[in-house]
Amino acid sequence: MKTVPRVPLVEPGTRPELAATEARLMAARGRVSLLYQVLLNSAPIAAGWEQLLTAVRQQTTVPADLRELVILRVAVLNRASFEFEAHVPHALAAGLSAAQIEAVRAVQPCALFSDREQQVLALTDAMTRDITVPPPLMAALQQAYDARGLVELVTTVAAYNMVSRLLVALDVH
Repeated sequence: MKTVPRVPLVEPGTRPELAATEARLMAARGRVSLLYQVLLNSAPIAAGWEQLLTAVRQQTTVPADLRELVILRVAVLNRASFEFEAHVPHALAAGLSAAQIEAVRAVQPCALFSDREQQVLALTDAMTRDITVPPPLMAALQQAYDARGLVELVTTVAAYNMVSRLLVALDVH
């Protein structure tokens, strides 16, 4: 059964006051996705969201494979199937294997992941499930990443929790 989002979708080109925001979305993403059709109900939120998520996805030092691993894991933990499916192609392009992508769905990710990937998955699980990060995990992350890298990694987890929670709350599928 197909569900309808809990807010109306804003069809691109139907609201002149959104033209500049839609143009930026088209330039950055090549389309106005279903997510942005929901967000365009609030022009300031859509614009800020696009700026933040573009920074997270395209302007950080977080390697693409780790970023996509975070995104997929957050989507699983928050039951955001739309987000998971939307990022499978990105994950494959970033070098994750189909087996790893499937393993992200497990309660505890398995040995298919490197130590670095396991550490990122542990951070993602801690931030998403418990909010707090256990001191031993944070100490290990501080050894593995400089301050910029750690802020960017934590922000990636936080940002995609925001994305998935909005998608789930508003029934975007």
